[in-house]
Amino acid sequence: MEWGCGVQELAIAIDHLSAEDPSDIPRGLLAEQLIELHWQMARLQAQIARRTYVRNPGS
Repeated sequence: MEWGCGVQELAIAIDHLSAEDPSDIPRGLLAEQLIELHWQMARLQAQIARRTYVRNPGS
């Protein structure tokens, strides 16, 4: 995978979510999406933490 490709794909996925109108989503599905979004946010925060604590190879 090309460097930065995952971040670009994430941006595109967020754009797709932004284009949706949550008021058009049935309540049951909306609840499922909220749970899934929170799981994905936790995964994203873990990746941010991984990248925050990267050390220089020579250090």
